[in-house]
Amino acid sequence: MESPVSTNNVSSNFWKSTPIFLAFLCMGFGDVVGPMVSLAKESFHLSNFLAQLLPLMGFIMFGLLSIPLGIFQDRKGKKYLLVLGLIVAFIGLIIPILEGMYGPIVRFETSVNTNFYIILFAILLLGAGATILQVSGNPIMRDVSPEGKYSSNLSMGQSVKAIGSSMGFLLPPLVAKPLGLDWTILFPIYAILILVTLIWVMTIRITERKDLDSKPASIAACFRLLCNGFVLVMVSSIFLYVGAEVSMSSGVPILLKEKFGIETFGLLVAWALFFLPILIGRFTGALILRILPPKKFLMISVLLAILGITCMFLGSKGLAYGGIVLVGLGFANIFPLIFSITVDKMPERSNELSGLMISAILGGALIPPVMGLIADHTSVLTGFIVPLICILYIGWVSLFTNRRIA
Repeated sequence: MESPVSTNNVSSNFWKSTPIFLAFLCMGFGDVVGPMVSLAKESFHLSNFLAQLLPLMGFIMFGLLSIPLGIFQDRKGKKYLLVLGLIVAFIGLIIPILEGMYGPIVRFETSVNTNFYIILFAILLLGAGATILQVSGNPIMRDVSPEGKYSSNLSMGQSVKAIGSSMGFLLPPLVAKPLGLDWTILFPIYAILILVTLIWVMTIRITERKDLDSKPASIAACFRLLCNGFVLVMVSSIFLYVGAEVSMSSGVPILLKEKFGIETFGLLVAWALFFLPILIGRFTGALILRILPPKKFLMISVLLAILGITCMFLGSKGLAYGGIVLVGLGFANIFPLIFSITVDKMPERSNELSGLMISAILGGALIPPVMGLIADHTSVLTGFIVPLICILYIGWVSLFTNRRIA
């Protein structure tokens, strides 16, 4: 018979961890910039390069804010920052709603500039909110995780984040179109979920771990960490991985439309081929990490991704589809693996490391426009050479962590 103390611990852990997982769901809303590229490209008649400005606006805040936020978090606490992130993201979602973009069909052609700039500003704030949530959410998961379960729970959190990311692919074709609504229905749905999460997070009490050997965080300390070869390669891996993922999530719907003629359900097919495997991969990854060391799992994940992108270039429609699925499975756990491997090696510097690694999400802003520029001058398929190069580098890093890092 289970003791009352054990039952109370389970109940307490559930009450503390569930809103953190919901915060991960809200982090995923920042990834709406991926599917929104194809939606905005169609609505505003944009080139590939201009459409990729949406990821630029969505991820630029990661580069600008993450390191200062890591310092701020060291002083104010992770829960304080988590609440702040939810508030900023909520404000970003309210702006387009107040401008009439909340579901009913918007005639973008009559006021392209105004509507497009409003969405760009909203995505900028949503990106700022997602930045704050990433800086606070990834390390706070360690505070609500049992000993030795951080990597597993972080992968599970990233699984929940993938559900939030998937909503950007699924809601427009499955909800908006059947009801005669516009894809801007995403804004009020996201706003409601963030509001629920905000209220729940504010009601819980979290004991934040403070390592005895930790020193006050500073910007100088953050940049000194980059002199550590291990930290440098792991931070650069995050930069390239996020750039590769956003390039894939934004490029796959365009590839399906322009090369394979899939238009009406392009987002749904793109989700099934790319984000569903990510979702499945992250849930199964959380289980795999209970028996397989993170470093070995990172190598396996990278090999799957490299094989998948290679298949996309072989000319066959079937191989291209299968390749996209393999990329999704490979990509599924790369971010939480890199993050947790780094923090577990240097837990006393978790705030600075969190700031550095989340700042590297800037790769999601800078790499997709490069892919778009190449696609404009060659072909959509050729543009996928960019994420391939990114993943090849991470493949080298996975060997580096296994052979040279104790």
